[in-house]
Amino acid sequence: MIPASWCVALSAVLFSIGLFGVLARRNAVAILMSIELMLNAANINFVAFSRSVSPGELTGQIFAIFVMAIAAGEAAVGLAIVIALYRRRSNITVDEVNVLKW
Repeated sequence: MIPASWCVALSAVLFSIGLFGVLARRNAVAILMSIELMLNAANINFVAFSRSVSPGELTGQIFAIFVMAIAAGEAAVGLAIVIALYRRRSNITVDEVNVLKW
């Protein structure tokens, strides 16, 4: 059995990599991928804490499934916005996007 501290350490590393990707990247697709990485780190924490606190219950796994569903919706909406911006500006650099302003 893997200790919960290892899972928490893994999720902290993944969350840190995702946070760095969100803060350092300019490409919108890379930012969306970094957000997905952060959500997956949260899923690892949900499952690890659920397994260590109450091994018989599936609460952490159920929360992880909800987070995956939210992440799928976020990816679909985010990619739709990126495609719309690319069609309008031929560029998906986040620094140069001001199309959503009135």
